[in-house]
Amino acid sequence: MTATAECRSPAEEAQAAYRAGNYQDALEIWTNLAEEGDADAVAWIGACYANGDGVDVDDAQAMAWYLRAAEMGNPLAQANVGAFHYMGRGTEKNLEKAVHWLERASEGGDLNGLFNLAQLYTHGDGVPEDKARAAELYRKAAELGHYPSQSRLGYMYAQGDGVKKDRVQAYLWLTLASQHGIGTALDALESVVREMSAEEKAEGAQLFDEWRFRTKSAHGPVALYPTPT
Repeated sequence: MTATAECRSPAEEAQAAYRAGNYQDALEIWTNLAEEGDADAVAWIGACYANGDGVDVDDAQAMAWYLRAAEMGNPLAQANVGAFHYMGRGTEKNLEKAVHWLERASEGGDLNGLFNLAQLYTHGDGVPEDKARAAELYRKAAELGHYPSQSRLGYMYAQGDGVKKDRVQAYLWLTLASQHGIGTALDALESVVREMSAEEKAEGAQLFDEWRFRTKSAHGPVALYPTPT
């Protein structure tokens, strides 16, 4: 065993085993941690059942583990519980419960929770349609680096949908999203740029540079638990 491996915590050992494809080893460690009340470990076990990693896919088991972790306050598990209730996966479809858990996940800053809840408010699915609320949620996720949310927020600024129309803001968010392979963002960005004045383009470029400066030294994206697709 290397010195680095000796310094790892059990949680780090489990994640290293999972990344290496040693799912049984990871599950054994997470099971022990779960018995000690580790909410992250509980959520990871749910992810294994949801994705068939080291065990057969079992939506009911996944839901049970996710719910246990969600009730312990784990935002990522809360987002997955919301998604499972929305899809009727491992449980009966229940929009009220889906919204409840997505709200909890959003309060905890979970990116999937924020994005999925914004989707519901955008379309009035299980909640009254509220484009302003959707934009607020997209913005929270966008500011945390969630590319699909950056794309949606940019499009809303371009159209004045739920927010005041603002080509400079649209330029910023669509540029960020398009740099990460969001094709629809690039198409929308091209349309926005054609309508922008020279002053707006300069302002948009400045905002983009400021964003890159702020995030250059920031921590990298947090590794998310595998989520249901």
